[in-house]
Amino acid sequence: MVKSQIQILPNPKQIQNPKSKTFWDLEIGIYLVVLVLLVVLGFLCGCQSRYLYKDSRVMMGTFVEVTSPDKQAAGIAFAEIKRIEDLLSKYKPESEVSQLNKTGKIKASPETIYVLKKAKEFWLASEGAFDITVGPLVQLWGFKDKNYYVPKDEEIKKILNLVGFEKILFKDNDNVVEFSFPEMSIDLGAIAKGYAVDCAIDKIRAAGITSCLINAGGDIYALGNRFGRPWRIAIQDPRGKKFFAYLELENQAIATSGDYEQYFLKRQKRYAHIFDPQTGYPANSGLVSVTVVAGDCLTADALATSLFVLGKDKGQKLAEKFPQTKIKLIEIKDIVKYGE
Repeated sequence: MVKSQIQILPNPKQIQNPKSKTFWDLEIGIYLVVLVLLVVLGFLCGCQSRYLYKDSRVMMGTFVEVTSPDKQAAGIAFAEIKRIEDLLSKYKPESEVSQLNKTGKIKASPETIYVLKKAKEFWLASEGAFDITVGPLVQLWGFKDKNYYVPKDEEIKKILNLVGFEKILFKDNDNVVEFSFPEMSIDLGAIAKGYAVDCAIDKIRAAGITSCLINAGGDIYALGNRFGRPWRIAIQDPRGKKFFAYLELENQAIATSGDYEQYFLKRQKRYAHIFDPQTGYPANSGLVSVTVVAGDCLTADALATSLFVLGKDKGQKLAEKFPQTKIKLIEIKDIVKYGE
């Protein structure tokens, strides 16, 4: 188009005459070319700004995925989650949690103390349903090393002597945490990932990033929105590959606990990794999945586990203590109805 206009370019005298028809044809043609170029460039820039960067890594015993229009978000999130992992992960031999489980007593960092005391808050609120001292039960049933085993009642009763948050002693003057029995151990799987996601989101916000989705094995925070629309989160069907429902979130966290991710079958009976601290057996409350939407991921994470152990009626009463949360409970009968 530009080349054809140059070919019909009049002589200098015609160009100097603003009333020349050829001059105006040429000028309009050039304007149209510039306009088209601006539209194309604007379209390309718009496409670039709507691109989502995705990255994932194995951290804290699960897959962590970061999605954002800002390519810096993933690096910021992974660095912060690694820092929390080095403190709280049972998979890291040198973490404070691993050292506490190994020695029964440590001088803990203020951050570890904070998470442990948040865990105590949920233990109290749930009347013992949420309890990080189930570590010996996790090991007894084989969930720690995937060597699954259904223990005898006598074995469970013996291990239950090591379970109970009241057996964790805090010496606030010097930040010392100590077990009442050296054989005790804690498992922060129901709270540490949520806390790590919250910390990562804080760092991302501090960097000026306003849109990001972090998914740490089902513990999710949706920062801002996705190009003007809420982030759309799917709730998995606990007994199938389809999705049970969809939720739209902005600046909210969501976590799901269920019996379908980590479990084993013995004589056609399902044993999941979420334990009832009162019985020593995997929780059998009639629920197969619990989803909690909250303002922060730590709350969503811990509350989802608490509700799964308590069951529908007691779980709903507990949820009322957290007015800013929303819950979705899926019972076994819901799965049957959904399948029909």
